[in-house]
Amino acid sequence: MTKQAPPHQTLPAVQLRVPTDEDAFVWHRLFDDPDVMEFHGGVSAEISVYEELTARQRRHDAELGFCFWTLLDAGGEPLGFVGAQPWPHDWGPKGKIEIGWRLGRAAWGKGYATAAARTTLERVRAAGTADVVAMVDVRNERSVAVTRRLGMRLEETFTLPGGQRQGHRFGLVL
Repeated sequence: MTKQAPPHQTLPAVQLRVPTDEDAFVWHRLFDDPDVMEFHGGVSAEISVYEELTARQRRHDAELGFCFWTLLDAGGEPLGFVGAQPWPHDWGPKGKIEIGWRLGRAAWGKGYATAAARTTLERVRAAGTADVVAMVDVRNERSVAVTRRLGMRLEETFTLPGGQRQGHRFGLVL
């Protein structure tokens, strides 16, 4: 008897838009939650962090054709961000394109991150990117599951700067 593959989850319809000035406030509101920020320092970021982040993403989109886009549901409601950007830190996979996502808690577990990440992979491939990485806290089971659904492979486990937490670097050749 052959094993049947599990039924393929139907993913929700999503829209991705280049972040606007207003999205800085939207992201701040969506991510002002200790559960959302658990793997991102544990505390909410100041609005200025999101103002800089959305401005940087607009530059990435204009220069590269991709960025961390604002993720919208089928009705146009913002849920968070999903997309890709050049790795922004002086540690880790310098020179690589990072795929990433962060959703407000109300959007968790509904397939939005996977759906939008698949669209992101199509867009970065079309822009000529050969491969991507995803940097995920080892305790972040939801994000690890998204990387698996995308077909990414674990390439490295490392200690994050500060020495307190472990991270995984996943990779995918496009």
